[in-house]
Amino acid sequence: MFSFRGDAHKIYLKLKRALNKEQSFKSVKELNQIEKVQNFYMDIESPTLKKIYFCMIKEKNGSGMIPILVSSGPWLLLLFSEQLQKFLFKEGSLLWMFFVLAYISILSLSVILHFHEKSWASVHIEIIQEILKDREQSSKVKS
Repeated sequence: MFSFRGDAHKIYLKLKRALNKEQSFKSVKELNQIEKVQNFYMDIESPTLKKIYFCMIKEKNGSGMIPILVSSGPWLLLLFSEQLQKFLFKEGSLLWMFFVLAYISILSLSVILHFHEKSWASVHIEIIQEILKDREQSSKVKS
């Protein structure tokens, strides 16, 4: 079922469906992915985990290649606009439609990919922060 609602609502619906079918929440793929990431980071010692955390912060806050390409693409096209217009609009050609469709498709996919990667970086950051916080609290209790 297609929905314009976000992933959070889709996960809620999957959890609700699993509950209605009296299935375990372990059958929900998204929860299994998160658990695998958590288990992976739990096995890493804290100093290394802190370095990974900093890399994830850099990934989340960095501009990356995709936003640079998305913002520089129109400037590049503007630079060659006269030549591009002559090529795309010569003699009633429909070449401009293919160009526009390809450009909008690439632009849309790039933006979606960028925000998808940024959201996964946020998930990793939260998981790492929680593990480091739990380790810090458990070491204070031991002291």
